[in-house]
Amino acid sequence: MLAAFLKYLDIERGYSPHTILSYGEDVEQFLVFLHFSPTQEQLKLINHRQIRSWIASLVNSGISPRSVNRKLSSLRTFFKYLLKQGVVSTNPVNKVIAPKISKRLPEFVPDNDMAKFDYANLFPDTFEGVRDKLIIFMFYYTGMRLSELVGLQFDSLSIDTLSFRVTGKGNKERIIPIHPDLLPLISKYENVRNSEVNVQCSNLFVTKTGKPVYPKLVYRVVHNYLSLITPLHKKSPHVLRHSFATHLLNNGAELNALKELLGHANLSATQVYTHNTFEKLKRNYKQAHPRA
Repeated sequence: MLAAFLKYLDIERGYSPHTILSYGEDVEQFLVFLHFSPTQEQLKLINHRQIRSWIASLVNSGISPRSVNRKLSSLRTFFKYLLKQGVVSTNPVNKVIAPKISKRLPEFVPDNDMAKFDYANLFPDTFEGVRDKLIIFMFYYTGMRLSELVGLQFDSLSIDTLSFRVTGKGNKERIIPIHPDLLPLISKYENVRNSEVNVQCSNLFVTKTGKPVYPKLVYRVVHNYLSLITPLHKKSPHVLRHSFATHLLNNGAELNALKELLGHANLSATQVYTHNTFEKLKRNYKQAHPRA
């Protein structure tokens, strides 16, 4: 049943390979905890008390409430699928109260730190150096997700309209404008890519062997280069996405426009960035008001 569920997420729901992998690992971890196999007979025996025990064991092992809730969400989706297939009559996850998550502001790289990429000679003049610089700036200038950048096709780039066609969550397409600063980086990367690499795919970003880049490689690239310019604890592609959103809002972008650029399904997901903007306003107020 687990294999059928993952196939359903791929074909019918259009989830990204990274999300499908995470869902599969979460459900499998739960079944290992119960010493169950994903057969219909055993899945029918699962109740909310067993799920609560699993949640308690995760919390006791030091896993954060946010990660626990993500695993619980995976399990909820799995049982929704089983309910749809008639394997179970109720969803036991509905009786489980999720751990409370403390509100956490998105981390972002300050403007002055991002500027170091412009004047510091951080990227070697090699294929990988040229590619990695474009990866960093692509995240910062477009705000796209890791999965979106990895799956970006060469023909999704339109120089005529100065835009990218990006496939996001739920297989939804959106158009992202290309900042003029990206054009020379794209041109240089294209030249090096065509002259030095035997490209074996239609992806925009490839390895030195010509195959598509993969999430771990891109994550490592971003982490390594962010380590050179910022002391932030988190140094991931998502931090660059947060930086893109926060800097746009700080400079007067409309929330609805940012929602479309980020590919959010609803405005509430975008509103989290207004907290960062408000924190900046408070700091400015304290610095400028004579009685602050």
